[in-house]
Amino acid sequence: MNRNLLMPFLFLSLITLSSLEAADQDPETIYQTSRLDQLLAGYYDGKVPLTEVKKNGNFGLGTYDRLDGEMTLVDGIFYQVRFNGSVTKVPEKARTPFATVTFFDSDKTIASDQPMDLAQLTSYLDSQLARKHIFYAIRIDGSFSSVKARSVPPQKKPYPPLAEVIKGQSVFEFRDTKGTLIGFRCPETVKGENVPGYHFHFLTEDKKGGGHLLDLLTANVTIVIDETPRHFLVTSQ
Repeated sequence: MNRNLLMPFLFLSLITLSSLEAADQDPETIYQTSRLDQLLAGYYDGKVPLTEVKKNGNFGLGTYDRLDGEMTLVDGIFYQVRFNGSVTKVPEKARTPFATVTFFDSDKTIASDQPMDLAQLTSYLDSQLARKHIFYAIRIDGSFSSVKARSVPPQKKPYPPLAEVIKGQSVFEFRDTKGTLIGFRCPETVKGENVPGYHFHFLTEDKKGGGHLLDLLTANVTIVIDETPRHFLVTSQ
Protein backbone atom coordinates (compact mmCIF):
# COMPACT_ATOMS: atom_id res chain seq x y z
CA MET A 1 0.00 0.00 0.00
CA ASN A 2 1.15 3.53 -0.71
CA ARG A 3 2.76 4.92 2.47
CA ASN A 4 1.01 8.24 1.94
CA LEU A 5 -2.31 6.45 2.37
CA LEU A 6 -1.19 5.18 5.76
CA MET A 7 -0.30 8.57 7.24
CA PRO A 8 -3.78 9.57 8.46
CA PHE A 9 -3.86 6.50 10.65
CA LEU A 10 -1.04 7.96 12.75
CA PHE A 11 -3.50 10.61 13.86
CA LEU A 12 -6.96 9.06 13.69
CA SER A 13 -8.32 5.64 14.55
CA LEU A 14 -11.99 4.71 14.31
CA ILE A 15 -12.93 1.89 16.67
CA THR A 16 -15.92 0.27 18.35
CA LEU A 17 -16.69 0.13 22.05
CA SER A 18 -15.25 -3.39 22.24
CA SER A 19 -11.73 -2.14 21.46
CA LEU A 20 -11.06 0.51 24.10
CA GLU A 21 -7.84 -1.04 25.39
CA ALA A 22 -5.74 0.34 22.51
CA ALA A 23 -6.06 3.89 23.81
CA ASP A 24 -5.72 3.13 27.53
CA GLN A 25 -3.10 5.13 29.42
CA ASP A 26 -1.64 6.74 26.29
CA PRO A 27 -0.68 10.38 27.09
CA GLU A 28 -0.18 11.21 23.41
CA THR A 29 -3.73 10.39 22.33
CA ILE A 30 -6.97 12.38 22.29
CA TYR A 31 -9.75 9.94 23.17
CA GLN A 32 -13.23 10.86 21.99
CA THR A 33 -16.65 9.27 22.43
CA SER A 34 -18.99 9.70 19.44
CA ARG A 35 -18.90 12.28 16.66
CA LEU A 36 -19.74 15.94 17.02
CA ASP A 37 -22.18 15.86 14.10
CA GLN A 38 -24.19 13.20 15.97
CA LEU A 39 -24.40 15.47 19.02
CA LEU A 40 -25.42 18.41 16.85
CA ALA A 41 -28.20 16.29 15.37
CA GLY A 42 -29.64 15.44 18.79
CA TYR A 43 -28.08 12.13 19.85
CA TYR A 44 -27.96 12.86 23.59
CA ASP A 45 -28.33 9.41 25.15
CA GLY A 46 -25.28 8.59 27.23
CA LYS A 47 -23.63 5.53 25.72
CA VAL A 48 -20.24 5.48 27.45
CA PRO A 49 -19.80 5.31 31.25
CA LEU A 50 -17.39 7.74 32.83
CA THR A 51 -15.42 4.76 34.16
CA GLU A 52 -14.39 4.02 30.56
CA VAL A 53 -13.69 7.67 29.79
CA LYS A 54 -11.42 7.98 32.82
CA LYS A 55 -9.34 5.01 31.63
CA ASN A 56 -8.32 7.22 28.72
CA GLY A 57 -7.80 10.61 30.29
CA ASN A 58 -7.66 12.85 33.36
CA PHE A 59 -8.34 16.11 31.48
CA GLY A 60 -11.08 17.08 29.07
CA LEU A 61 -14.59 18.23 28.36
CA GLY A 62 -17.95 17.13 27.04
CA THR A 63 -21.52 16.72 28.27
CA TYR A 64 -23.76 14.25 30.09
CA ASP A 65 -26.67 11.93 29.41
CA ARG A 66 -29.60 13.82 27.89
CA LEU A 67 -27.20 16.76 27.41
CA ASP A 68 -27.53 17.64 31.08
CA GLY A 69 -25.07 20.49 31.51
CA GLU A 70 -21.39 20.92 30.69
CA MET A 71 -18.65 18.42 31.55
CA THR A 72 -15.23 19.47 32.79
CA LEU A 73 -12.67 16.80 33.63
CA VAL A 74 -9.74 18.30 35.50
CA ASP A 75 -7.11 16.52 37.61
CA GLY A 76 -9.06 13.29 37.14
CA ILE A 77 -12.33 14.62 38.62
CA PHE A 78 -15.54 15.02 36.61
CA TYR A 79 -17.51 18.21 37.25
CA GLN A 80 -20.98 19.07 35.96
CA VAL A 81 -22.04 22.68 35.41
CA ARG A 82 -25.83 22.55 35.41
CA PHE A 83 -28.35 24.83 33.74
CA ASN A 84 -28.92 26.66 37.05
CA GLY A 85 -25.21 27.41 37.39
CA SER A 86 -24.51 24.94 40.19
CA VAL A 87 -21.42 22.74 39.99
CA THR A 88 -21.23 19.19 41.32
CA LYS A 89 -18.81 16.30 41.17
CA VAL A 90 -20.18 13.48 39.04
CA PRO A 91 -20.11 9.78 39.99
CA GLU A 92 -18.24 7.65 37.49
CA LYS A 93 -21.28 5.43 36.95
CA ALA A 94 -22.81 8.35 35.00
CA ARG A 95 -22.74 8.24 31.19
CA THR A 96 -21.84 10.60 28.39
CA PRO A 97 -22.96 10.98 24.77
CA PHE A 98 -19.89 13.05 23.89
CA ALA A 99 -16.54 13.63 25.59
CA THR A 100 -13.00 14.50 24.53
CA VAL A 101 -10.21 13.64 26.98
CA THR A 102 -6.48 12.93 27.27
CA PHE A 103 -3.82 12.32 29.90
CA PHE A 104 -2.48 15.85 30.20
CA ASP A 105 1.26 16.44 30.29
CA SER A 106 3.11 19.67 29.70
CA ASP A 107 5.12 20.25 26.54
CA LYS A 108 5.25 24.05 26.80
CA THR A 109 4.45 26.55 29.57
CA ILE A 110 3.92 30.30 29.06
CA ALA A 111 3.20 32.97 31.69
CA SER A 112 1.26 36.00 30.47
CA ASP A 113 0.05 39.16 32.21
CA GLN A 114 -1.04 40.71 28.91
CA PRO A 115 -4.84 41.20 28.81
CA MET A 116 -6.38 39.21 25.95
CA ASP A 117 -9.95 38.69 24.85
CA LEU A 118 -10.92 35.36 23.34
CA ALA A 119 -9.99 36.29 19.77
CA GLN A 120 -6.61 37.63 20.91
CA LEU A 121 -6.00 34.58 23.08
CA THR A 122 -6.66 32.09 20.28
CA SER A 123 -4.52 34.13 17.88
CA TYR A 124 -1.70 34.15 20.43
CA LEU A 125 -2.05 30.41 20.98
CA ASP A 126 -1.84 29.83 17.23
CA SER A 127 1.47 31.69 17.21
CA GLN A 128 2.81 29.24 19.81
CA LEU A 129 1.78 26.00 18.09
CA ALA A 130 4.36 24.55 15.75
CA ARG A 131 2.10 22.08 13.91
CA LYS A 132 -1.44 23.07 12.97
CA HIS A 133 -2.38 19.64 11.60
CA ILE A 134 -2.35 17.85 14.96
CA PHE A 135 -4.28 18.08 18.23
CA TYR A 136 -3.35 20.15 21.29
CA ALA A 137 -4.70 19.96 24.81
CA ILE A 138 -4.52 23.36 26.51
CA ARG A 139 -4.87 24.28 30.17
CA ILE A 140 -4.92 27.92 31.32
CA ASP A 141 -4.86 28.74 35.04
CA GLY A 142 -4.91 32.11 36.72
CA SER A 143 -6.81 35.36 37.05
CA PHE A 144 -9.44 36.60 34.62
CA SER A 145 -10.94 40.07 34.47
CA SER A 146 -14.10 38.56 33.02
CA VAL A 147 -15.43 35.24 31.80
CA LYS A 148 -18.72 34.51 30.03
CA ALA A 149 -19.85 30.88 29.96
CA ARG A 150 -23.00 28.88 29.34
CA SER A 151 -24.81 25.67 30.18
CA VAL A 152 -27.88 23.94 28.78
CA PRO A 153 -30.83 22.11 30.38
CA PRO A 154 -31.48 18.36 30.18
CA GLN A 155 -33.66 17.36 27.24
CA LYS A 156 -36.67 15.10 26.72
CA LYS A 157 -37.30 12.83 23.75
CA PRO A 158 -37.75 13.39 20.91
CA TYR A 159 -34.51 15.34 21.30
CA PRO A 160 -34.23 18.61 19.37
CA PRO A 161 -31.01 19.45 17.49
CA LEU A 162 -28.33 21.24 19.51
CA ALA A 163 -28.94 24.54 17.71
CA GLU A 164 -32.45 24.57 19.23
CA VAL A 165 -31.22 23.59 22.68
CA ILE A 166 -28.71 26.45 22.75
CA LYS A 167 -31.52 28.97 22.25
CA GLY A 168 -32.58 28.14 25.80
CA GLN A 169 -29.11 28.23 27.34
CA SER A 170 -28.21 29.92 30.60
CA VAL A 171 -25.35 32.43 30.42
CA PHE A 172 -23.10 33.08 33.44
CA GLU A 173 -20.75 36.05 33.82
CA PHE A 174 -17.80 36.09 36.21
CA ARG A 175 -15.82 39.22 37.12
CA ASP A 176 -12.33 39.37 38.61
CA THR A 177 -12.26 35.63 39.12
CA LYS A 178 -9.67 32.90 39.35
CA GLY A 179 -10.07 29.60 37.61
CA THR A 180 -9.06 27.14 34.93
CA LEU A 181 -9.74 26.86 31.23
CA ILE A 182 -9.76 23.29 29.93
CA GLY A 183 -9.72 22.85 26.18
CA PHE A 184 -8.43 21.57 22.89
CA ARG A 185 -7.35 22.82 19.52
CA CYS A 186 -8.39 20.41 16.78
CA PRO A 187 -7.22 20.54 13.14
CA GLU A 188 -9.60 21.42 10.30
CA THR A 189 -9.44 17.83 9.05
CA VAL A 190 -11.74 16.63 11.87
CA LYS A 191 -14.72 18.79 10.93
CA GLY A 192 -17.84 16.76 11.69
CA GLU A 193 -15.97 14.62 14.19
CA ASN A 194 -14.95 17.37 16.61
CA VAL A 195 -14.74 21.17 16.78
CA PRO A 196 -12.11 22.53 14.36
CA GLY A 197 -10.12 25.19 16.16
CA TYR A 198 -10.52 25.93 19.86
CA HIS A 199 -13.08 24.58 22.33
CA PHE A 200 -12.85 25.54 26.02
CA HIS A 201 -14.78 24.94 29.21
CA PHE A 202 -14.22 27.05 32.33
CA LEU A 203 -14.21 26.13 36.02
CA THR A 204 -13.75 28.65 38.82
CA GLU A 205 -11.01 28.03 41.35
CA ASP A 206 -13.57 27.35 44.11
CA LYS A 207 -15.41 24.86 41.81
CA LYS A 208 -18.67 26.78 42.23
CA GLY A 209 -19.12 28.10 38.70
CA GLY A 210 -18.17 27.56 35.10
CA GLY A 211 -19.49 26.31 31.78
CA HIS A 212 -18.81 26.27 28.06
CA LEU A 213 -16.64 29.30 27.30
CA LEU A 214 -18.23 32.09 25.26
CA ASP A 215 -15.85 35.00 25.91
CA LEU A 216 -13.22 36.25 28.34
CA LEU A 217 -10.60 38.82 29.22
CA THR A 218 -7.45 37.41 30.77
CA ALA A 219 -5.49 39.16 33.52
CA ASN A 220 -2.56 37.05 34.75
CA VAL A 221 -2.48 33.48 33.50
CA THR A 222 -0.25 30.48 32.99
CA ILE A 223 -0.79 28.64 29.72
CA VAL A 224 0.25 24.99 29.50
CA ILE A 225 0.25 23.30 26.10
CA ASP A 226 0.24 19.54 25.54
CA GLU A 227 1.04 18.46 21.98
CA THR A 228 -1.08 15.35 21.40
CA PRO A 229 -0.66 13.91 17.90
CA ARG A 230 -3.04 10.93 17.97
CA HIS A 231 -6.84 10.90 17.90
CA PHE A 232 -8.92 7.90 18.98
CA LEU A 233 -12.60 8.14 18.05
CA VAL A 234 -14.89 5.60 19.66
CA THR A 235 -18.12 4.81 17.82
CA SER A 236 -20.94 2.76 19.33
CA GLN A 237 -22.67 0.29 17.02
